[in-house]
Amino acid sequence: MTVSIKLKTPQTGEYEQPTGLFINNEFVKSVDGKTFDVINPSTEEVICAVQEASEKDVDLAVAAARKAFNGPWRKETPENRGKLLVKLAELFEKNADLLAAVEALDNGKAFNMAKNVDVPGCAGCLRYYGGWADKIEGKVVDTSPDTFNYIRKEPIGVCAQIIPWNFPLLMWAWKIGPAIAAGNCVVLKTAEQTPLSAYIACTLIQQAGFPPGVINVIAGFGKIAGAALSSHMDVDKIAFTGSTVVGRQIMKAAAGSNLKKVTLELGGKSPNIVFADADIEEAINWVNFGIYFNHGQCCCAGSRIYVEEPIYDEFIKRFRERAASNAVGDPFAHDTFQGPQVSQLQFDRIMGFIEEGKKEGATVETGGNRIGTKGYFIEPTIFSNVTEDMKIQQEEIFGPVCTISKFKHKADVIKIGNNTTYGLAAAVHTTNLNTAIEVANALRAGTVWVNTYNTIHWQLPFGGYKESGIGRELGEAALENYVQTKTVSIRLGDVLFG
Repeated sequence: MTVSIKLKTPQTGEYEQPTGLFINNEFVKSVDGKTFDVINPSTEEVICAVQEASEKDVDLAVAAARKAFNGPWRKETPENRGKLLVKLAELFEKNADLLAAVEALDNGKAFNMAKNVDVPGCAGCLRYYGGWADKIEGKVVDTSPDTFNYIRKEPIGVCAQIIPWNFPLLMWAWKIGPAIAAGNCVVLKTAEQTPLSAYIACTLIQQAGFPPGVINVIAGFGKIAGAALSSHMDVDKIAFTGSTVVGRQIMKAAAGSNLKKVTLELGGKSPNIVFADADIEEAINWVNFGIYFNHGQCCCAGSRIYVEEPIYDEFIKRFRERAASNAVGDPFAHDTFQGPQVSQLQFDRIMGFIEEGKKEGATVETGGNRIGTKGYFIEPTIFSNVTEDMKIQQEEIFGPVCTISKFKHKADVIKIGNNTTYGLAAAVHTTNLNTAIEVANALRAGTVWVNTYNTIHWQLPFGGYKESGIGRELGEAALENYVQTKTVSIRLGDVLFG
């Protein structure tokens, strides 16, 4: 089940795109035979149609994962699980051009960014968890001379995973890596907007030699396939990355079914704080990257910028020039930094926030408009003269739009920085180590960057405080999401052993 698609990169040219649901190591038609169109966000044209998963297809995928978990996969050694993940990482590197090109076609992100950031990030993540597979260890606890106690870390079982459209490949790797390292089987649902690169990655699963049913990937809509996974009685755990609104729904569905374990990586409205002693040029570069990377479609985007009063005027002047110089356009153009937003729905939502900001009295320093007449392109946008109660200051926009405000005192900016229901990320720009540590420790966020932004690494835990989620992705911490802790306590002595 493939369709031939032409790409703009000379390295890839025409390729065969799988369009079926990936169940039991095969691409198959949906039970009902329904399909949906995948749209190119740069041109608004249909790329191809893929099979649409219904509740029936979810049942088949979960059954395949359960059969694998109860069968050969449960007996697979940790060493071999690790080898499979490392092999998959190598295949990502070998197929970097194709993966990046499909990501650019389907998601709209710049090809160069996908090739140099997303694909290496996937390979690094998979290789990292391949290294962890044979290092998930229990321990012995001595409580008394006549008792032998040991603690085991066991896989949870069948894990459902629902990923977003902003980083289709990276989220695929972030979810699959720790789950497989810990010995689980997976049913992963892609975002309906961006299923194509995930299916290319599934061909690499086949090449790597994973047994059937261990990793299953389906495309479908949240209200149907996502809801079916969340409430499925034979799913032991669900992991979700996306909006806080949907995260709440998933928690309710999980609690209302078999009380499956839940981890959530949700939204953010992250403060990016610049002190007067910062290296202003470096700070502008990182603030620019913090909000406009991936077209502003980052849950941890530094969308609330606070600049200390003595440098505010100079900073906003130079930041305005920097933002306006970002190359926006064709994802396959060599110099493109920002491509289109992912969909018409997302484009309309962002433009709605921009109009709301204008109505509320905020000043547009730069941007605020659509670019061209075809494709979902939006100018990098900066609002000033904002107040803390404005919608653009409190709600997650998820686009190339930020607000900038001035502050006088450290205590004030800490208080304002924490004035949000979210707590995913934050940043501090300063040359004073005491300021950096004091403010970083005071901000209620899962990640605080100092003199940088969006520098996520697979070895470091990532996740949020407050309404930004439950649990952590990446690092050793992510493995805890995918294991059960079992205590075995044995009474020693004559009665038992003679």
